[in-house]
Amino acid sequence: MIEISKGIYFSSKREDMDFKMIYCFIKDSYWGALRTEEEQKTAMDNTINFGLFHDKKQIAYARVMTDKIFFAYLLDVLVIKEYQGQGFSKVLMREILNFPELKNIDKWMLATKDAHGLYEKYGFTSIASPEKLMEKLNERAKKIYK
Repeated sequence: MIEISKGIYFSSKREDMDFKMIYCFIKDSYWGALRTEEEQKTAMDNTINFGLFHDKKQIAYARVMTDKIFFAYLLDVLVIKEYQGQGFSKVLMREILNFPELKNIDKWMLATKDAHGLYEKYGFTSIASPEKLMEKLNERAKKIYK
């Protein structure tokens, strides 16, 4: 764990993550309503997990899918309700983008419905050539990403 300020810590250790809190938050979100606990565990086991903690309580989370050199995709960014609006999403983003294994990534991507302003502060923009991107959605995903 890395101390950010008094009582606030950052960690990338999977074992530090509060699975129950993360799953419950994501299950109530627009993007994760159809996920099962087993799917969330699998997703977390196959990505780099990041958390912010206040006095050992997890207050924020995100995960990154990456090859650690060319590409990274930011997923499941969250700050629990009682800590929202206090700058913790910015702290989390700063720590993730400066994480030693990720700070030289060529291309980052993410999808958001409502947090464009946050990500723009870190250099994210709309896709320059969206006509080059393609996707394949199964029936379940079509319900989420319509």
